[in-house]
Amino acid sequence: MSEHIQKSTYSPEPRDIIITIPNALSLLRIISIPIVAWLISRHSMIPALIVFAFSAVTDFFDGALARKLNQVSKLGQILDPCADRLLIFCTILALGIAGIIPWWIFIVVVVRDVVMAIEILWLAQYGYGPLPVHFVGKAATALLMISMVALVVADIGTGTPFHVLHLFALAVGIWGVVLYCLAGFIYLRQGSGVIRKELRAWKEARR
Repeated sequence: MSEHIQKSTYSPEPRDIIITIPNALSLLRIISIPIVAWLISRHSMIPALIVFAFSAVTDFFDGALARKLNQVSKLGQILDPCADRLLIFCTILALGIAGIIPWWIFIVVVVRDVVMAIEILWLAQYGYGPLPVHFVGKAATALLMISMVALVVADIGTGTPFHVLHLFALAVGIWGVVLYCLAGFIYLRQGSGVIRKELRAWKEARR
């Protein structure tokens, strides 16, 4: 058993419950994501920022309420990171469609997430839960979120301050993508080690 990944483990004391307030908030956040993407693609940035704010509030309260109300669930621990990944994916796609960022950023993020999705599904075949979040992954997500919001704000105006903000946000986003890929490499190493161990155990069991 890997010290990094344990079978069927999530956050502290998750329960097999589905209908909870935190899960409802996570679902609302997921539903808001295509709205944000549509608004950004149309350069409707002020409404997009309002929906972004709603998403951030629900992101904060779903975790806080889950702990406070003792409603930490396995479903919730899947919905929350999925919402983050979907928000990054859809927002970067919308920014590319709007011509605000170069398309290579979107392509890199998609390739990284596809590789991670394959690994997670592979691990699930052996009964393993989601990979533990690494601080590099948290830093990458934070930088990407900051960059996306700043790029949306920068698109509101046309003056020099907005142009400078756009360049700053783009730089932050590139660093975020670098860390995002680095975190993916870390997760890939963690997961591949467990998969190799399981394959060896399977081969030995067949002898």
